[in-house]
Amino acid sequence: MTILIIGGSGFLGRELVRQAAAAGHATAATFATRPGSTPEVTWHALDLRDSERVEAVVAEAAPRLVVNATSGGSDWAVTAEGPVRLAMATAKYGCRLVHVSSDAVFSGTRVRYDESCLPDPVTPYGAAKAAAETGIRFAYPDAVIARTSLIIGDQQSTHVRAVHELVAGTRNGVLFTDDIRCPVHVADLAAALLELASGEAKGIHHLAGADAVSRHELGSLIAKRDGLDASLLPAGLRASSALPGALDVRLDSRATQRKLHTTLRGARQFLAPGA
Repeated sequence: MTILIIGGSGFLGRELVRQAAAAGHATAATFATRPGSTPEVTWHALDLRDSERVEAVVAEAAPRLVVNATSGGSDWAVTAEGPVRLAMATAKYGCRLVHVSSDAVFSGTRVRYDESCLPDPVTPYGAAKAAAETGIRFAYPDAVIARTSLIIGDQQSTHVRAVHELVAGTRNGVLFTDDIRCPVHVADLAAALLELASGEAKGIHHLAGADAVSRHELGSLIAKRDGLDASLLPAGLRASSALPGALDVRLDSRATQRKLHTTLRGARQFLAPGA
């Protein structure tokens, strides 16, 4: 069985490629600027804004499963339109599709969100992700849309790297005590995505960690795991800043978790010293 990882050179994509190859699957992956280095993986240059190239890569790789782990930020052509192009190509060639979405599709007005909740984004990035979900569901109703939250791992994770830089004093900023999310470990997320891809799931699924923590608590947990002085992490209130975005968004992943063998650990568990 061939698995195609879209965005295979990114943080989540690299873990998906590693796990797929380690499981013995024929693995192909795409990159925007530079291919990855995982042995025995076939790499394809891909710009999701290019419809013809999207279809050509799917046709050439001939995958059974496709996982879209790309992140184009608030670039509408990449984040909103690109996944729809991919959905059309995967539907044409009869591949299963798992698309990774985000808790940024929610405003935080109701705090806890399960799979039945409708998107109500408040940022350009959230709007682009919500538009992608709508387009995918129209173009390929059998696709899986997997919403997740902050993705944590080693220093290749932007969140972990930020904590190290704040402690070292090489980065300005604060970690908000009122900005709540449900972080997930990159290895747990990749395993859950591949499990969903290999089964019969379709529609919306939530894949976030079991613990709701503030950005500051998350930073403290990372610092303690990595042997850093957590007291050096500056704290602040997002509500007092000019930054847009939701304050408290807690993805309720219990319904999806009941369908999975993979355990989506909470941040307090996977960031415990020695975990």
